[in-house]
Amino acid sequence: MRIKTVGTWDDELWQDASPLFLEAFGDKGAKPVHIIKNMFAQGIAELHVGYNESVAVVMALTGKLVSDKVMIIDYLAVSEKVRGYGLGKHLFDYLQQKAVAEGYQKLIIEVESEETTDNRRRIHFWQSCGFFLTKYVHHYIWVPETYHAMYVPLNADSRKVTGEELFVYINIFHRLSFRGGGKKEG
Repeated sequence: MRIKTVGTWDDELWQDASPLFLEAFGDKGAKPVHIIKNMFAQGIAELHVGYNESVAVVMALTGKLVSDKVMIIDYLAVSEKVRGYGLGKHLFDYLQQKAVAEGYQKLIIEVESEETTDNRRRIHFWQSCGFFLTKYVHHYIWVPETYHAMYVPLNADSRKVTGEELFVYINIFHRLSFRGGGKKEG
């Protein structure tokens, strides 16, 4: 699988990633495109798209809190047609190697905490990638779902962290994502 990563908005790459993004998150309150563009304008996002031949089969949108040495996996999606072949894990391994090479100390993701089959499956996937699930359940004021934070320490001397600590980073990232991004672009 060939992976392409960009740190600036790229219409062509988004056209490849967008069907995967919408298939996985379109009906779940995903960030609108103008907010994602704002994340790139703020310098806090990267888009990663994995291809089999010329077909986009996996994508991730990551957030970067460089001064905190934290990378957040905001979205990761695998085409329904190719799930179960290890492509999501392959993209995660790429993201983890990239984060280590760039000096990040933690990879963080938030997962829905409601006890459902799909949510348990997602948590199990992230645990199979080495993520630790925290106990804390976070309640946002703007969405009804509750969330857990999960993390992977990227250096040997990382101490155990709590969900409350991780949501400080996640909330900073969300605030930056939406700052100045309230207007839709043409």
